[in-house]
Amino acid sequence: MIVKGLDLSLTSTGIATVEVGPVSGWTAKVERITSEGHKTDTLWQRDQRLRKLRLDICWPCDSADLILIEGPSYGSKGGSQHDRSGMWWLIVSWLVGQGKPVVEVTPSQRMKYATGKGQISKDAVLAAVVRRYSQVDVTGNDEADALVLAAMGARHLGEPIDDPLPKTHLAAMDAVAWPLE
Repeated sequence: MIVKGLDLSLTSTGIATVEVGPVSGWTAKVERITSEGHKTDTLWQRDQRLRKLRLDICWPCDSADLILIEGPSYGSKGGSQHDRSGMWWLIVSWLVGQGKPVVEVTPSQRMKYATGKGQISKDAVLAAVVRRYSQVDVTGNDEADALVLAAMGARHLGEPIDDPLPKTHLAAMDAVAWPLE
């Protein structure tokens, strides 16, 4: 069983892969997909950047049994919100169009699973992830967020990689709109 967690970003997308086997137990790895853009980029350049990101992010998901993607942070302010939304929908549309089971997890659900609190800093999530999954080489917030998503997916499929977890953390699982089986 292969579960992917995706923490999308125009500049640094985190991708986590959790693989669970009946004999081998579980393994996890994280990676980052980076990209650069500029405020002066033309529409053609922005389109090409998003298309390349879609390919770079979706290709590793080809063998996934379940993909968890962090939903948009509607309260975020800052540049490129329009492009971030476009990228999110390009990726979701591609994965769903390929018949992949994709689950959206809100930022607060991800934070709650990681720390037991629904509103907490990205660095607090990173610290919790580094402690809990010490065998995985997590070097940044994007990777940490993606690993939390993949861990949630593994738990949903009946193969938790992080037992035991306090009830405060597990409550995040109840709020996710899991696919019907």
